[in-house]
Amino acid sequence: MSQNVVYTDNNATTMVAPEVVEAMMPFFSQLYGNASSMHFFGGQIKKYVDDARGKVAALINADPAEIIFTSCGTESDNAAIRGILAAQPEKRHIITSRVEHPAVKNVFQHLGKNGYRVSEISVDRLGRIDLDELREKLDHETALVSIMWANNETGVIFPIQEIAELVKSRGAVFHTDAVQAAGKVSIDLHKTPVDLLSISGHKLHAPKGIGVLYLRKGVHCVPFMMGGHQESGRRAGTENVPYIVGLGRACELAHEFMSVEQREVARLRDLLESELTEKAIDASVNGDTEHRLPNTANISFKYIEGESILMLLSEVGIAASSGSACTSGSLEPSHVLRAMGIPFTRVHGSVRFSLSRYNTQDDMHFIVQHMLRIEKRLRDISPFGRDEINAH
Repeated sequence: MSQNVVYTDNNATTMVAPEVVEAMMPFFSQLYGNASSMHFFGGQIKKYVDDARGKVAALINADPAEIIFTSCGTESDNAAIRGILAAQPEKRHIITSRVEHPAVKNVFQHLGKNGYRVSEISVDRLGRIDLDELREKLDHETALVSIMWANNETGVIFPIQEIAELVKSRGAVFHTDAVQAAGKVSIDLHKTPVDLLSISGHKLHAPKGIGVLYLRKGVHCVPFMMGGHQESGRRAGTENVPYIVGLGRACELAHEFMSVEQREVARLRDLLESELTEKAIDASVNGDTEHRLPNTANISFKYIEGESILMLLSEVGIAASSGSACTSGSLEPSHVLRAMGIPFTRVHGSVRFSLSRYNTQDDMHFIVQHMLRIEKRLRDISPFGRDEINAH
């Protein structure tokens, strides 16, 4: 990483890979035509869009014809959920988990206020989904189940193969938000019966403003964006060619570096966790440490505020994020950690470090060095913290 910044907030957004920037540049100048135009100048662009579509499909082992380009993961989630429900208006029951990203969670809350019966599936203390509860909640009125592939806060990976098979056996449609999983873990849609899947480019070193909705052949989904004939009539709007090309290159790189992500990035994550949990006064890892993304460490520091930690980390050039968010001036704890039953004293002191292939071992040592200093400083000004230090 840069000498001035240690960036560990990759689940929020990633650096655009230099190779991606290089691939995109010609499409801002020499190759600026509209891919839907009939003339040669625009028509030549279509082959680049098709090439990118193939690269995205290869990352998840899908057919290129099943790939729809969107503006982001949120659009993909909305298009999937709303499009499937519009295609079967007679069914009014929908299922999701209690730990979804707001791009899914808030859509389900809105639908619940507008006539849909919403079921939310619980997770246990390690953030693992309750498959028995899902099995019980599925019924003949269930139109759609939407459960994420991997959680953005804890990195916990859900058993999507089992979930998809269960949902399909009950005659419902299954959508998964794979925004955090794509490029980090292997996804094979020839083997896993997912109907719809969402990807966001800026989570895998492509730019912000480009996403993907995978739509399995034969699944009827009413288009969310109406207008022109682009994306085979499934998503209107002029193709964002530079960003589509960039996403294709990013997917190609993600496929190439996946073993590095799973081996080396996981090694750095484990190093960071072991150093902090061994040397900090009272730190613990949140979530299932066996089934999770290779890059994500969610660590709670008991009795101190995550926001204070983040501010002090930021002062020394370390970018991370908190498991709780400040909304309209009032501290709102993470809905994910609350759903897991994490004690209040740990929820508010949670910090998420999400790494990438651009991080180094020196970055981890730098974080540990400053995190231990910050923890002591914050405990020194907290009555609870002083008690913890004296006990330690």
